[in-house]
Amino acid sequence: MQYNYKYRLQPTDAIRDELLYHVDICRQLYNHCLFKFNESDEIPARYELQGQLPDLKSWWDDLRDVHSKVLQMVVKRVYDNLSRLKAQKENGRAVGMLKWKRPRDYHSLTYNQSGFKLKNTSGRPVLWLSKLGEIPIHLHRDIPENATIKQVTVKREPTGEWFATFAIDVDEETPEKPRTPEKCVGIDVGILKYAHDTDGHAIKSLDLSDERERLEREQRKLSRKEHGSNNYEKQRRRVAECHADLRRKRRDFLHKLSNYYAKEYDLVAVEDLNVAGMMQFDSNSRNRAAAAWGTFLRMLEYKCEREGTYFVAVDPRNTTKECASCGVKTDKPLWVREHSCPTCGFEADRDANAAWNILSRGIDKVGVVHSDSTSPEIKDFWLANESLCDSSTPVETALPMDTVVSAKRVVEAGSPVLSTRSE
Repeated sequence: MQYNYKYRLQPTDAIRDELLYHVDICRQLYNHCLFKFNESDEIPARYELQGQLPDLKSWWDDLRDVHSKVLQMVVKRVYDNLSRLKAQKENGRAVGMLKWKRPRDYHSLTYNQSGFKLKNTSGRPVLWLSKLGEIPIHLHRDIPENATIKQVTVKREPTGEWFATFAIDVDEETPEKPRTPEKCVGIDVGILKYAHDTDGHAIKSLDLSDERERLEREQRKLSRKEHGSNNYEKQRRRVAECHADLRRKRRDFLHKLSNYYAKEYDLVAVEDLNVAGMMQFDSNSRNRAAAAWGTFLRMLEYKCEREGTYFVAVDPRNTTKECASCGVKTDKPLWVREHSCPTCGFEADRDANAAWNILSRGIDKVGVVHSDSTSPEIKDFWLANESLCDSSTPVETALPMDTVVSAKRVVEAGSPVLSTRSE
């Protein structure tokens, strides 16, 4: 399996200047490739352009100071960006052309297959890079012994810190997924409660209000600085540090939450959300962006693959409207946080009802055998109301399955809309 391990570098001032020099040469080579594309009628093949690098070195002396693999990865980066533009165009989106990179737009370089080595000099780990030398590195966690380092990407963050990301290939077998998963869970993500699952867990969203207030305060200070001055640069770094603090705390929360579900359960069912499309809505887009649902689902997916857990993404349509007990659809506005079925009388938290629907769809989609997919709350409800159905399975109700009940019948007690309607 392939993973990325990220570590902080601690370069000296001389090495830091040399890194910036190498990054700028890579940026110029990137722009040179775009120039070649613009002056030619057809885009040449990637390996054809890579084959021209030795000839470029004959008159472009700066290229000799950079490792050959790093230059090849710059060419690959150009073609990867072209492939992304082509994919977006095929999806019907209006796309333009690749733009030249300014110095503030290019921050990284990549060593692929060779030109790097992890060493231990005088008891301190260092990263050796060809044409650069040894850079102290903070190995806060060990790389697995059975892992092979395939690639190293060195990047400068907006805060001025340098990081090295190792792409490693671990020689291990993927755990086999169980044929009959015992522990299954459905997860409904939200904003008030970040996740609500079928085991009754309601995980609160991460409270980053203090960090956001600090960020806004530092941004106001930045707006009063003269652009380009030393004070402006110092304040820009403070703003970047605030952004980094928010990002790290959010990712730490998402890593821990996704790791819990991947390790504790045999099957995890979630909604297949179109997060990019949801961000285009007019209201509440800031909270949707802060929730980072797409990042959470990606983390959960690869961790379930690593742990041998089923990861099932189901269609999110009507998971909130459908009753988890009888299946009748009930329109509910967002301010209604309780599900109360007017057909069978089943009552539950709105998000819990959605989580049970997600789990049911996930089990059906995978096609695995799981005899205990009905929630305890639903079981208790039907045991107490056996007269509502003629069979042992709670599927027969007073209304057909495709009946949609108006939201007027599920007005939440104590809501401001209730008092307006009653007048």
